[in-house]
Amino acid sequence: MQVLKKSIWKVMGATGVFLLLLTSCNDDFLNTEPLDSISSEATWADGPLSQAFIYNVYSFLGYGGFEEQGLSSITDEAMFTHAGRNIRPFNEGTEDPTNTAWMSATYEWGQMYLAIRQANVAIDRLPTATFEDTELRDRLLGEAHFLRAYYYHQLARFYGGVPLIDRPYGLDEDYSVARSSWAETVAFIVADLDMAATLLNGKPETPGRASMLSAQALKSRILLYDASDLHQSDMVSGIFSGFSNLDLVASSGDRTAKWRAARDAAKVVVDAGVGYKYGLSAPVGPEEGKENFIAISMGGGSAVADASAAVELIFQRTATPLYTVEDNWPLGGLNHGINNGPNGYNNWAGNTPIQQMVDDYEMMDGSTFDWDNPDHASAPYVDRDPRFYASVMYDGAGWKPRPSAAAGLDPMDQIQTGFYDDGNGGTVNGVDTRSSSIENWNGTRTAYYHRKFIDPNPALPDNQSSAQVVPWPFIRYTEAVLNFVEASIELGEEDAARQWLNQIRFRAGMPAISDTGDALRERYRNERRVELAYEEHRYHDARRWLIAPETLGRIIQTMDIRATLRPGQTAHVPYRYDPAVYDYSYTVVENTENETRSWDNKMYFRPITRDEINRNSLLVQNPLY
Repeated sequence: MQVLKKSIWKVMGATGVFLLLLTSCNDDFLNTEPLDSISSEATWADGPLSQAFIYNVYSFLGYGGFEEQGLSSITDEAMFTHAGRNIRPFNEGTEDPTNTAWMSATYEWGQMYLAIRQANVAIDRLPTATFEDTELRDRLLGEAHFLRAYYYHQLARFYGGVPLIDRPYGLDEDYSVARSSWAETVAFIVADLDMAATLLNGKPETPGRASMLSAQALKSRILLYDASDLHQSDMVSGIFSGFSNLDLVASSGDRTAKWRAARDAAKVVVDAGVGYKYGLSAPVGPEEGKENFIAISMGGGSAVADASAAVELIFQRTATPLYTVEDNWPLGGLNHGINNGPNGYNNWAGNTPIQQMVDDYEMMDGSTFDWDNPDHASAPYVDRDPRFYASVMYDGAGWKPRPSAAAGLDPMDQIQTGFYDDGNGGTVNGVDTRSSSIENWNGTRTAYYHRKFIDPNPALPDNQSSAQVVPWPFIRYTEAVLNFVEASIELGEEDAARQWLNQIRFRAGMPAISDTGDALRERYRNERRVELAYEEHRYHDARRWLIAPETLGRIIQTMDIRATLRPGQTAHVPYRYDPAVYDYSYTVVENTENETRSWDNKMYFRPITRDEINRNSLLVQNPLY
C-alpha cells in the first residue's frame, strides 16, 4: 500500500459510510493517499488504516471559532456586520424549534451525533484490533474517548443533558433514546476523559492531537460548568418556572464538592507547568505584554510571532494551505483575516468588536476605564491594557501596508474608522469606514476591527490569495489557570486565586490586584473576559454565571469618531492620525441598525429543532420553548 504525502484518506469503516478526512497538521501523521473502499475488517487489522479512521473523527472539529460568522457575535464581544444573516433570531430572542438561528457545525446536534457515532465505532473496534502496534492502538483508543467526550461536552454546554449513546447502532435498531440528566451527562464525559488520560499517559504530544493533558484540561472545563450557577437546581428553578424536567439542565447536591472537583482537575494542568512566560514576580513592560499576547494568539503560527508561544496550546486546530479543500471560502481557518479584517484592506469586516468589549479593558494602572473621566473620554485608546492593542484595531492604530489601491490614501498604514476635517469645509471619510472610497459595503459598523488571530506579518496582506496559517485554541493553558482561579475563589481560597490571576496579568504587563470577596470575583470575571476574548468562552461564561440578561442582552454600543482641525493648523493631505493637528471627539452610540438585541430566559439553552423532536419521540424540549 503506497503512502504519499499531503493527500487525504478515503476509508470505508464499519459504518459503511464514506469518510472524508479534513484534518490537517504540520506533521506527517496526516500524510496519506486516497484509497478505494476498504472493508471494516481490513481497517482494524491495519495500524495506518485505523489511524486514518480516527483522523476522520477529528475532522468534525472544524476550525473552531475560525468561521465567517463567529460565536462572539451572539455575545457582548462583537457584532456581525452583514445584515440579513441568520443570527438575529437568537440575538433578538425570537428563536424557536422551527426557526433556529445560525448554528455552527462544530456544535450542531446532528453533526455532533455523526461525530459521536464514528467515535463509538472506534471505541467498539479498537480493543479487538488485530494490528500489532499496541502503543498505537492505545493511543488511538485514548483519542477516540477524548473526542467522544469533546463532542458530548459541546452538546452539553449548548443544550444541557443529552441522549448518551455509547455504542454504534445497527441499521434495524430503535434510535429513540431519551435525554440523560445533566448530572449523568457530566459523569459520562468525565469518565471518557479519565479513560483518555489513562490511555494517553506517556504518549507523544503532537500538535492537533489529543494528549493526557488535553483530557485533564477539558475535564476541568466541564467540572467548572457543573459547579456554576446555571447548572444548580436551586439557582434556576425560578428562571425556568414550570419546567418539569429541571434535571435535564441542572442538578442538586454538594456544591462545595463540585467546586473542589473543578479546582483539583484544573490544578493537575496548572502543575504540569506548560505555561508560556509564567513565574514572573512583577509585570513585564507594556510593549512586551502586548507582544506576549500577540504571540499567544498566533500560537507560533506567524513568521513574526514568538514560536515558543505554541506551548500555550494544549489542544488546537492546525491548518496548512497545502490542502485546497480547506482553502475555499468560507472555511475560516485560513481566511480569518479576510473574513474579519478592515475593508480598507479589501477584507470583509465580519465580526467587529463592540464598544462594551472595548470599555472593559482596564487602564494600564489597573483602574476601570470611565467615560465620565475627562482624561479617559478625550483619549480612550491611550494607556490601556496591552491586550487591548493586541486584540482590537481602533482609529489610529498601526497595521500592515495598504493594498496598492489604498496606499495613496493612507501612506502611514493606520486604521481609519473616523471622519476627519479636510481643512476646506469638507470631510475625509476614513478608508476603513462604511463610507470608504475603497469599499463602502462591508466596513465596520462599530468603528473597530478584530485583530486577535489575524496574522500581523506585513508580507501577508489578508487578501484572497494569501491565506494565513494560525491554529485555533480549543484549549489553552491559561484557560485551565483561570478555571483554577475561579474554583479557588468560590472555595474561599483567595490567596491562591490572586497568585495565579496576577501571573496572568504580569505576563500581559498589567499590575497586581489585591481585591477580596465579591470584588475579587468581579475582577476575575473581567480578567477572563479580556484574556479569552473571541475564543468562544464569553457566550458560555455569561450564561453559566446567570449574567446574560445584562451582558449578552444589551443593546449594542458603537463609536462615532470625528476630527476637527485645531486653530492655526493645516490638514494633512493625505490624512493621518495626529492629535497635535486635530481635536478628536468620541461619541458612544446605541446601534440598532443591524439588530436590536434583547434577552429571553429561554436563550440560556439552544432549542432542539423540530426535525430532531420528530425523529425521536422521547426527546424533551429545553425550557421555555
